[in-house]
Amino acid sequence: MPVEVLYFAWLRERIGQPRETVQTTAATVRELVAELAAMDEWHAAALADLTAVRVAVDQELADLDAPIAGAREIAFFPPMTGG
Repeated sequence: MPVEVLYFAWLRERIGQPRETVQTTAATVRELVAELAAMDEWHAAALADLTAVRVAVDQELADLDAPIAGAREIAFFPPMTGG
């Protein structure tokens, strides 16, 4: 299935692009991360420490085990603070 993957802040800088459309067979965010990390060294480096990465599935905060079937957009970004 095709899914739009968005990268924010330092993730965008490390990967070198703000978004990409990927074909995936992943069932969960964690499986998608594994597929992305296997693409090249930039993705692997950006997604190496998942404790420093948050994710949203179709603009809803999610965890790494969240299902992505039918999702149109997966976004990766660093933790946020309020203020």
